[in-house]
Amino acid sequence: MAGKKEKPLHSLTAGAIAGGAEALITYPAEFAKTRSQFGGKRESPIAIIRETLRTKGAKGLYAGCSALVVGNAAKAGVRFLSYDHFKSMLADSRGKVSAPRSLLAGLGAGMMEAIFAVTPSETIKTKLIDDAKRPNPQYRGLLHGTVSIVKQEGLFGIYRGLFPVMMRQGANSAVRFTTYTTLKQFVQGNARPGQPIPSSLTFGIGAIAGLVTVYTTMPLDVIKTRMQSLEARQQYRNSFHCGYRIFTEEGLLRFWTGTTPRLARLVLSGGIVFTIYENIIRVIGGRSD
Repeated sequence: MAGKKEKPLHSLTAGAIAGGAEALITYPAEFAKTRSQFGGKRESPIAIIRETLRTKGAKGLYAGCSALVVGNAAKAGVRFLSYDHFKSMLADSRGKVSAPRSLLAGLGAGMMEAIFAVTPSETIKTKLIDDAKRPNPQYRGLLHGTVSIVKQEGLFGIYRGLFPVMMRQGANSAVRFTTYTTLKQFVQGNARPGQPIPSSLTFGIGAIAGLVTVYTTMPLDVIKTRMQSLEARQQYRNSFHCGYRIFTEEGLLRFWTGTTPRLARLVLSGGIVFTIYENIIRVIGGRSD
C-alpha cells in the first residue's frame, strides 16, 4: 500500500462497522471477563457463563451488550480515523511506517478513542454487568441505566476510570497496531507488487496482534474494571490506590484475572476487525494517493 492512505470518512465508516460487528459477535467472552474481574469470590469464565445461563438464560450473557456495541462502533471508528491520520503524518516518503512511529501513532489513537468513546461506554457496560448479577437489578437497559448513572453521579459517573482507560487504550492500540502493521508490511514485502493480502492471512495477522495485546495490557484492564464497578467509590481513592490494594491484598496474579476470555475475545476481535475493515476499505475504494 505504499504511497496510499485511507480517506478520513471511509476510515471512520469502515472502522465503525467493523467495531460494532466485532462487539456483537464476541460479547459473551467480554461479559465473562468483566464478571471475573470484580472483587470477591473468584469464578472461572466457564462457571460464570454456566451460572448466568442457568439463572438468566442466554439473554443474561448480553447484559450491557448494547452499550458495548455502540461504544465499540464509535471506538473503532475513532481508532482507525486517528491512527490513519497519525500514520500518514509519520510515514516516510514511500508511505512506510517504522515500528517506533507506528507505536506512537497507535498510542495517539488509543488516547483519542479513550476520551471520545471508550470510557463512557465501558463505564456504563461495566455497571450494567455489575448490576445484572444482583437479585433485583436497578437498571432496565442501556438508556435507563445511562440516565440513572448520570442522575446519581453526574457526568463524571460515566467518565469514571478515565485514567486507566486512557492508559489501557493507549497501550492496546500502540501494541496492536504496531504488531499488525509490522507483520503486514513483512507479508507485503514478500508478496508480488500490487497483490492483495488474502482475508485469511489478514485474519491471522490481526489475531496475533490481539494475542500480544492481551498479555501486555491485562493489569490495566483489571484496574479499569475495578474503577468502573458500582462499589469503586467506596473502595478506591484513585487508580493507583486500586492497583496497590489489588497487589497487596490479592496478589500479583490477580492482575491477569480474566485473561482467558479476554484472550478469546481479542484474538477473534483482532482477526474480525482488521478483516472487515480491510474488505470494506477495498469495496468502497477508501484509499487515495
